[in-house]
Amino acid sequence: MTDDLLLLPSITDADADHRGRVVVSGSHGGLYPGYLAAKAGLRAVVLNDAGGGLDGAGVAGIHALDQAGMAAAAVSHLSARIGDAGEMMARGVISTVNVIAAGLGVTSGMTCAEAAERLVHAALPTGRLSPVDEGRRLITRDGGPDMVRVDSASLVMAEDIDRIVITGSHGGLVGGDPARALKTAAALAVFNDAGGGIEDAGLTRLPALDARTIPAVTVAHTSARVGDAASAWETGVISHANAAAAALGARSGDRLRDWIGEAFPAQP
Repeated sequence: MTDDLLLLPSITDADADHRGRVVVSGSHGGLYPGYLAAKAGLRAVVLNDAGGGLDGAGVAGIHALDQAGMAAAAVSHLSARIGDAGEMMARGVISTVNVIAAGLGVTSGMTCAEAAERLVHAALPTGRLSPVDEGRRLITRDGGPDMVRVDSASLVMAEDIDRIVITGSHGGLVGGDPARALKTAAALAVFNDAGGGIEDAGLTRLPALDARTIPAVTVAHTSARVGDAASAWETGVISHANAAAAALGARSGDRLRDWIGEAFPAQP
């Protein structure tokens, strides 16, 4: 593997020290990951398509990076586990490319490894992306637990203990590490299922949180935009629940906000 290529479990791990590198990351290909890739000054990036999902949110950042002059591509969630950059390099297959990456010969159906070899020849981007405000909003609820909505699980804080935590993040373990499933002992954790993907990788935070007795559910990627916690709250439909959440009545097909209202009622 060339020194110009770097594998990162999450694009939130990218920083200015990685300027000029080609990064393969297990993150979804939404707008905020795209913004972080541009902010870090990467040469090019490969992310996971998270199944595309509602409004194509899982690859919105791939296309947005054309504006910054950065080559970008995404691997199919059916070819490699989301959250696992090494897995993407080993068996990932490209599903989405932007215009700049296509100009370097990167195509849908190409292996991630071959695409990365081509992307090391990309020119350094000269443009920028407009800042993306990755949201964190605390909602105080009378009686029931407070709720925090975060577009990325990286924004969860220790102080969110015993809160309902609704994230826009995919439900896969970052780097396969159960310790990164959630930063605090929440009353409930919500993620996007990222289409499930190969080996149900988009759901692997659920059993990890069961081991910590934290109820957790995913919403279907077709019902809510990945990377958008407000979308999960407004239109999300539960696709999977861990045992702790199922014990509270969570069922596939339930509207997320309706179930939360029943399982964690606030005082009228």
